[in-house]
Amino acid sequence: MAAGKPGARAAKAAQTRSRMLAAARELFVQRGYTATTMQAIADEAAVAVQTLYFTFETKRAILKELLDVEVAGDTAPIATLDRPWVAQALAAPPADMLRRLVEATGAIHDRVAPVMEAVRSAATTDPVIAEMWRTNIAQRHTVLSVFTGALAAKGGLRPGLNAARAADVALATLAPETYRLLTGDRGWTHDEWIAWATQALGDALLPRTGSLERPTS
Repeated sequence: MAAGKPGARAAKAAQTRSRMLAAARELFVQRGYTATTMQAIADEAAVAVQTLYFTFETKRAILKELLDVEVAGDTAPIATLDRPWVAQALAAPPADMLRRLVEATGAIHDRVAPVMEAVRSAATTDPVIAEMWRTNIAQRHTVLSVFTGALAAKGGLRPGLNAARAADVALATLAPETYRLLTGDRGWTHDEWIAWATQALGDALLPRTGSLERPTS
């Protein structure tokens, strides 16, 4: 019985941490990062503000962890490039690889785009958040460079287009700002964005004779 207590305490702490992150997400999205106070997050999560400070220390730390969790979709310490979907996508033929990349990116944006907007807005006045924003862009570019490098290795890039430039094109096409603009401001559905982004990337990156049809095998 005593042996189970540490596990129960750890589970309760994890639940409380998750509740605080959820509260922060709600407030960052509704009010913006700058206007959200630690006290407001604590109140929303129904915890003492001292508990919030003890767990995260700073509001910036909350935002960073929230961003990491939203991108991953879970709390497992597994980098994006080590996720199973990446290996599966990289093993696919070029057109299917792009489709899988877009679908995975769309799933991430569906979770994280509102939070990314809070980061982008706060970056204009907070140098630390600005660096967080730049780091996120660099991380996305790194992931996309792996994909475009794999496309190049398979002969799946248009003649005259190198992997570095292809990664830049993919970075712009798959930007969370574009996803939020189209699915939020312009009223597109998630599936419409998937279809558009898949076609746009295929047109921009694949050889002109390439097809976006799924392999029949």
